[in-house]
Amino acid sequence: MAWFMVLLAGLLEVVWSLMMKLSSGFTRPGPTVITLVAMIASFALLSAAMRTLPLSVAYMTWTGIGAVGSFLVGTLALGEQLSPARALAAALIVAGIILMKVSSSSLSHRPAGAVPGLPSNPDRRDASAARPRRRL
Repeated sequence: MAWFMVLLAGLLEVVWSLMMKLSSGFTRPGPTVITLVAMIASFALLSAAMRTLPLSVAYMTWTGIGAVGSFLVGTLALGEQLSPARALAAALIVAGIILMKVSSSSLSHRPAGAVPGLPSNPDRRDASAARPRRRL
């Protein structure tokens, strides 16, 4: 389910980037509203996916889908230039996403919210946090 949420969040990133372009600097109300709604939905889905997926995997996948999707929409629908170098760059992003997905299935990662050096329960403080600070 988390992977589906990241995929949908990435596709919504493509929607909001296209609508942002079509809003002409947020001067057209329709595309502006769609931009904002798609942004909020995209971030919400990414946030939900990060409950179970590692940050590095979820964020890289999300940005990669958005980047390659926006590249495709730009070249196919908006007539932006397609060059061999740009196509290779997009292909490398796709390869990176695939490699990240394949490698993430073998990762053992900390529970959501666990950060090295910080308590896993935000209500619980570690001993160093309880010590009084020295004044200079």
